[in-house]
Amino acid sequence: MITGDEAVLRLEQLHRTYGTGPEAVHALRGLDVEFARGTFTAVMGPSGSGKSTLLQCAAGLDRPDTGRVTLDGTDLAALTETQLTVLRREKLGFVFQAFNLVGSLTAEQNVGLPLRLAGRRPDREQVHRALAQVGLGRRTGHLPSQLSGGQQQRVAIARALIARPRVLFADEPTGALDSSSSRDVLALLRDLVDREGQSTVMVTHDPVAASYADRVLFLADGRLVDDLPRPSAQQVAERMTALETTALETAALETTA
Repeated sequence: MITGDEAVLRLEQLHRTYGTGPEAVHALRGLDVEFARGTFTAVMGPSGSGKSTLLQCAAGLDRPDTGRVTLDGTDLAALTETQLTVLRREKLGFVFQAFNLVGSLTAEQNVGLPLRLAGRRPDREQVHRALAQVGLGRRTGHLPSQLSGGQQQRVAIARALIARPRVLFADEPTGALDSSSSRDVLALLRDLVDREGQSTVMVTHDPVAASYADRVLFLADGRLVDDLPRPSAQQVAERMTALETTALETAALETTA
């Protein structure tokens, strides 16, 4: 149990169902998990296990049917949609598989965009510092088309960090990258945790990516079924194989029932 200021994010007894009746999908079933401040957590599981729903509820992008999400001491259930929008903008960072950069804007302009959308004029020194932080201090004037995939993802990470978020959420951040660029991005995320104390939660399907984390949470059928500290890629791969085999066997039994 993480106590006091050690937990930056808590999910308590989360239930989330999509649809009704026989077609209902129970994405989360009483999920309880805490994320320690200044740590790197990977979330894994077979398709349909609830990974994306966990991330969406934790980040205030979706509301659970029941249960509570507490971010840095704030109960998200108590917030209006407008307040949630402000919280996401000021306290959370997001990195996705698709870089979601604006093609007509330079790296500097893309990084400063969240501040402009919030009605604030970006401080050029702050933006340059964010780009230098991800190793792109000499690429400030480049358009996305002039950058490699790995460099574009670094710009996306700098953009996510510009507001100094309490938690950085990464959803398959290396899914569109080659193996070399993936290693660079994962090493950067690891360094941000170690050097800056950046709390990070990453959803991934890649055991190698997960091995960069401090711990790996494994979901199955909307429940937390395993928690692996100090993971190796081999350990993660073995546990994922076991979970996927169980999922296939369960699906086969349901089909023949």
